[in-house]
This record gives sequence, C-alpha cells and structure tokens, in this order.
Amino acid sequence: MTQVPEPTLNELIERYSVILFDAYGVLANSDLVVPRAAAAIRHLNSLGKPYFILTNDASALPETRAARYQILGLSIDARRIITSGSLLSGYFREHGLEGMQCVVLGPADSASYVESAGGVVVSREGDFEAVVIGDQSGYPLLEAGRSVLSGLFRMIDAGCPPRLILPNPDLIYPSGNGFAFASGTVAQMFESALALRYPNRPELRFTRLGKPHSAIFEEAHLRSGTMDMVMIGDTPDTDIRGANNYGIASVLISTGVSTQDVSQLPQSDVPTYLMQSLSLDAQ
Repeated sequence: MTQVPEPTLNELIERYSVILFDAYGVLANSDLVVPRAAAAIRHLNSLGKPYFILTNDASALPETRAARYQILGLSIDARRIITSGSLLSGYFREHGLEGMQCVVLGPADSASYVESAGGVVVSREGDFEAVVIGDQSGYPLLEAGRSVLSGLFRMIDAGCPPRLILPNPDLIYPSGNGFAFASGTVAQMFESALALRYPNRPELRFTRLGKPHSAIFEEAHLRSGTMDMVMIGDTPDTDIRGANNYGIASVLISTGVSTQDVSQLPQSDVPTYLMQSLSLDAQ
C-alpha cells in the first residue's frame, strides 16, 4: 500500500481554500478540548481563513454549540457550524413532510430542528407519522424505546408505517476519557427489533442524513462556493468516506475514534492524508 502523506495543519491551510473539521474527536470531546484545537482555531481566525465544522451532531443548534465552544475556549461563530440536524429542513421540503406528526428522541434542540423543518412534535405515547432520532440523550432510553417500539408495531400492523429519520448515523463518539454510544446505535436497536417482527421489510429502516452522505458536504460547498476543500475527521466510515465520495481531500486524525491503521480500511475509507494532531507545524 502506498504510504499516506502526513502534512501539518499549516501545509493544509496553504494547499486548500477551505478547511472542514469534524467536531467530536477532532476539536472537542464532550467537555474537553482536544489538544492543539484551540490554537488551530485561533490561527485560522487570525488569518481569516474560511473553515466550517461539519458535525453529525443533531442534539444542539449551531448557536447552542457555538456558545458551548466559547466556554471551552474555541471561538467559533455559529455560522461556521453545519449540523446534521440542519439537514432536516431540506429533507422535509424535498419529501413533502411539512406538517407531519413526529416523535423526536433527543433534547430540546433536536425537537427545534424538527419544528424548523415543518414537523409537528407530538408525544411518543400516541399516534405519530414519523420517528426522528436526534440524539442518544435527553430521554430515558428504555422507557422511550418501549413506547416508540410499541407505537411502531401498532401503526405498521394497521398498514400505516411511520417514516424513520436519523440525522446522525454515528455509532460511537469520544466522551471524556472514553467512548459512548451515539444515536446510530439507538437506530440499530429499533431496526433489529423491526426486522425480527417484520422480516424482509427493507423499508423499515431509518433514512440517514449525516456523514458519509453528501448533503452536509453539499451545504459546505454552497456556503464556501468552492470544491477546493479538505475534510479533517477521526472516523473513516463517515468523515473520510463522505469526503472521498464527494470528491474532496480527506485527512484521518488520530485524536478520536481512529487508530490510523489504514492498511485495514476498505478503499472507500482510505484518506488522502494522515495527521497525529492539529499541530500547526512539524513536531
């Protein structure tokens, strides 16, 4: 296998017009800033270099996330943050889902994303037309899972299967000094239960909106006006695969999920570059 180059962040800044960052594992892990991330953001801000945060997080509005970043010492404007939750508006519009009654699993900002997209948030105890998993937190998982799963079975048996929508397909994410399950794992739990009761029903799966799918990269392209972008991420099958499929350069960084053993990756997930950290210059 060809050796993958390992540039510094300054070399990427010089080489590409726009820098794209994943959030968790690259800039911050829950309440901890990743080493060298704050210096990297300060440097980009001082240069006036265009950059965006492309995050599969659908638990917080850009304004909420920007405020949290400020507390952590990351001065990132909300307009630079592109979330998977924000993709719901385009998805609802494209599929004519405005006015649809939606059960939302997630915190208040997840429900706000659905409402901004034109959905009507309803209780999980009654009938509903769609299930949107915005996050793995903000609700009691077992109790909510029981209510939603029972409702799904009831409505499918009545011939009215609800839409299943998952903005964030991530399975795990860095949390503190370890890792935690993400909303993609919650979706897999529901899909496994549905497949057990309704075999050979591939439509009873969640539509996934975030990376590696193209919509979030298309939004970065729209905002920046160029395809001369490079994506820095820690997860091969979302950050790297998504960038590669979209036709832009990719960087696999070892500060989060990845172990950087690219020899074990499928070709779709092999990055253009490797980085050990967001160091501006060579160590």
